[in-house]
Amino acid sequence: MAQYVKKDDDLDEEEYSPFSGIEKGAVLQEARVFNDPQLDSRRCSQVITKLLYLLNQGDTFTKTEATEVFFSVTKLFQARDIGLRRMVYLIIKELSPSSDEVIIVTSSLMKDMNSKTDVYRANAIRVLCRITDGTLLTQIERYLKQAIVDKNPVVASAALVSGIHLLQTNPEIVKRWSNEVQEAVQSRAALVQFHALALLQQIRQNDRLAVSKLVTSLTKGTVRSPLAQCLLIRYTSQVIRESSMNGQTGDRPFYDYLEGCLRHKSEMVIFEAARAITELSGVTSRELTPAITVLQLFLSSSKPVLRFAAVRTLNKVAMTHPMAVTTCNIDMESLISDQNRSIATLAITTLLKTGNESGVDRLMKQITSFMSDIADEFKIVVVDAIRSLCLKFPLKFRTLMNFLSSILREEGGFEYKKAIVDSIVTIITDVPDAKEGGLLHLCEFIEDCEFTYLSTQILHFLGNEGPKTSDPSKYIRYIYNRVILENATVRASAVSTLAKFGAMVDSLKPRIFVLLRRCLYDNDDEVRDRATLYLNTIGGDGSIVETDKDVKGFLFGSLDLPLANLETSLKNYEPSEEPFDISSVSKAIKSQPFAEKKAAAKKQTGLGAPPAGPTSTADTYEKLLLSIPEFSTFGPLFKSSAPVELTESETEYEVNVVKHIFDKHVVFQFNCTNTIPEQLLENVTVVMDVSEAEEFEEVATKPLTSLPYGTPGQTFVAFEKPEGVPAVGKFTNVLRFIVKEVDPSTGEAEEDGVEDEYQLEEFEVVAADYMLKVGVSNFRNAWESLGPDFERVDEYGLGPRESLKEAVSAVINLLGMQPCEGTEVVAANSRSHTCLLSGVYIGNVKVAVRLSFGVDSAKEVAMKLAVRSEDEAVSDAIHELVAN
Repeated sequence: MAQYVKKDDDLDEEEYSPFSGIEKGAVLQEARVFNDPQLDSRRCSQVITKLLYLLNQGDTFTKTEATEVFFSVTKLFQARDIGLRRMVYLIIKELSPSSDEVIIVTSSLMKDMNSKTDVYRANAIRVLCRITDGTLLTQIERYLKQAIVDKNPVVASAALVSGIHLLQTNPEIVKRWSNEVQEAVQSRAALVQFHALALLQQIRQNDRLAVSKLVTSLTKGTVRSPLAQCLLIRYTSQVIRESSMNGQTGDRPFYDYLEGCLRHKSEMVIFEAARAITELSGVTSRELTPAITVLQLFLSSSKPVLRFAAVRTLNKVAMTHPMAVTTCNIDMESLISDQNRSIATLAITTLLKTGNESGVDRLMKQITSFMSDIADEFKIVVVDAIRSLCLKFPLKFRTLMNFLSSILREEGGFEYKKAIVDSIVTIITDVPDAKEGGLLHLCEFIEDCEFTYLSTQILHFLGNEGPKTSDPSKYIRYIYNRVILENATVRASAVSTLAKFGAMVDSLKPRIFVLLRRCLYDNDDEVRDRATLYLNTIGGDGSIVETDKDVKGFLFGSLDLPLANLETSLKNYEPSEEPFDISSVSKAIKSQPFAEKKAAAKKQTGLGAPPAGPTSTADTYEKLLLSIPEFSTFGPLFKSSAPVELTESETEYEVNVVKHIFDKHVVFQFNCTNTIPEQLLENVTVVMDVSEAEEFEEVATKPLTSLPYGTPGQTFVAFEKPEGVPAVGKFTNVLRFIVKEVDPSTGEAEEDGVEDEYQLEEFEVVAADYMLKVGVSNFRNAWESLGPDFERVDEYGLGPRESLKEAVSAVINLLGMQPCEGTEVVAANSRSHTCLLSGVYIGNVKVAVRLSFGVDSAKEVAMKLAVRSEDEAVSDAIHELVAN
């Protein structure tokens, strides 16, 4: 035992590096040893090692220094030491001599290519191909072809790897080697077959048919090398993907080959095949089952790398096919205590994705003991998985919320604490029953929070949600403690939060006023100014009276214009006697550049997400539309769709459309961007053909006066439709405008313009556009509250479908409703499924739907549809929609 302790102690000591303290100048002096008449091979090798170290550490040699070293190294070809010769090859490759210097070593390297020593031949090929140009390559091409089919695998591999590198610079020469490479693919040497297959595929990669033929010939069993087999599996997956993209129907090609690889004797090949099957697009449960079975066996392997590979792959599968992975849950539970923390973390997150509601409590107990042993980055992954689990099983929010609050009180960095807080906020937002308990957990956290950012964000959220709870007064103590104990930034945020409670909860107003008056003596300007503003705006005497609606809107409502526009106007404002006029700020919503749209496409959650309610995009759209006189009489806005792209990215003009649904009208907002610097567009409109949308009648158009380069703008077209009817149709669109040339030097546009037009993509108004996705935390209560009075039940045949999952997804998309309680996920191999949906139909009519699916052996899908709503006509309309 003593010797093990001693060994551990030795590990703590600093290891000695033979390269510590070496300098370039001293090494270049040592390099003169290459010129000695009597060469010392050992000494020369040591100097080359130091030169290689310097080069790999990022030191650069001047042209003169590199040339001197290169010429000195060439003299070492006369040495007979094999070890030194290999070092010479390495240093020549790293120095990358210029074309006029290459000639010096070409003859020596070509001599080595034809040497009887195989090590010389292999290394000479690698070096020559690295430093040569196309002219010399044609001279040595014959030797390289011979080397590819050489009996010595080291030489053959060297030639093949050199071919892979040369394909990037001299593809026309390498492509002439196809016959030799094809022959090398049949080699018995594992590495030669691997390199030959890689080169052959790269030679043919632009010919889809040739790659398909290559895969077809090799999948019949001529590949012996496990490495080459893994490569072939990847190429096979590529062919399968391309065939599915081309709309090929019937049995999936080459699937039998992938399934056969699952029985290979090499674990590497088995795993590669299993991973390839799980990554197939539209993979079915039948295809997935053998791969999952193999990965399940790997979970109990004694090799950590196999356990890690298997659990990581299953983790990815769980995102798309959670029910398929449930068979592995028992094996993954045993991995929670694995010594490798990466394996344990992946096992836990996978279990959280695939677990059922009854197993949540047991899983939480196992995770509690595990969390203290892992790093913050792993903890964040677990927290994100717990958030998803809570949204999947909202009835388990108490267990999951208590777990999150307990780890929130433990030690951890900013990103970890932010992930927990974001998760609690998301749960509060999506699960109404969790609001009061969640807010108290956040209040307890800010009592001892070291992060200013998190404190201010929680106070802001508390100000929005706290006044809406049953007993808002219990949060006041936590908020005022921040005024007493925290830094100026948090104190200012706490003052704003107190004012929100005072404005929203009239019974608390006298107590809030006392606290705000105390803040008038704070030593920070921002805190004093906020307190003064709120005291004077809400009402000076602090009596229990209702706060004026205009005051609430001014203090806590949304800003009636885009922040980007306000920022631009403030930057352009020049100080003068006239004050800044906020009414001069444009209310038009600027569409995002295409690159920003992609970045914004990722859904935000938690504190970083835009808060629901007054500051939502829908509210901004409504205020914009009401500010336009032509649309101000249309009434309240029911729904605004997500933008639909009508042009490809990076075209001359980028256009997308947002569909605004009113009770009697539909307004199309076209967001346009001019991407040509030399053009100015004026009088921009969209002409819409309604020949395939007969129920719509155009009533108003608002053209865009001017569209300069890079500045987004909007043009609108409004249609009238039958009241309360979900009118549908397809629209063909043409962008019309007057184009004026812009002088690049002055930025001035020409006076005369030319009328022009630009064809846009078609788009449709569908029935789902008239349904708002509104989730409910408890579907049973929502279903029973609607009652059976306007319930309509009927059965429908959906015909043959690829899978039950595809049928469920199609109906959900058709109705445009929100799936509840995770019922959109269909179990693997399931013959029946029940899906629960909720939403609000146009006219603010609440709707709840129960869908019961069944599939027979011929993949014919039958569906029972039960609808409850607040209006009999709406229940009938939902059935009519499905029937048509």
